[in-house]
Amino acid sequence: MFDAAIAKRIRLIGFDVDGVLTENDVWIGGVSDHREEFKRFDIQDGFGIRLLRDSAITVAWVTGRVSPSTLLRAGELKVPHVVTVNANNKVPAFGALLSELKIGWDEVAFVGDDIPDMPVMQRVALPIAVANARDEVKAVAKYVTEARGGHGAVRETIDRLLKSRGEFDAAVAKFFAGGETPT
Repeated sequence: MFDAAIAKRIRLIGFDVDGVLTENDVWIGGVSDHREEFKRFDIQDGFGIRLLRDSAITVAWVTGRVSPSTLLRAGELKVPHVVTVNANNKVPAFGALLSELKIGWDEVAFVGDDIPDMPVMQRVALPIAVANARDEVKAVAKYVTEARGGHGAVRETIDRLLKSRGEFDAAVAKFFAGGETPT
């Protein structure tokens, strides 16, 4: 579990996309000028994001590489914020979202896997690295997941965060009360 005092302060959790929500693979195919791109997303990670929808924690996906696959999955999960950033510096675009939402850096958790995520992770209250993150990223994290990106790291993070806040059981109960199908 996370430190309860920090967990209770979290109002927004940001997730890098490639390498955190996905395996870090991109399949590209097509013929002539028609390009198709595919990404694999973990279903249990998606259900974790569904559990957050009824909590006081806002979800944001942060990507330097926008793709139809990412936007489609974000839409399915009703992710309210997909932030496109300059891969060399995620801080300005992510910081603008926080300003718009009136959320301080000290009220944010962020999950990353690679060097472009480090400047954001160094500013937030709860920096988290996935198990397959680069060593430099793990060094700035307060928590490193047991699961790899694209293989349950997001769900692990969400479950731990909600449990640390004492909100996991209520989130599951809200899900069953609503009768909504998992996404």
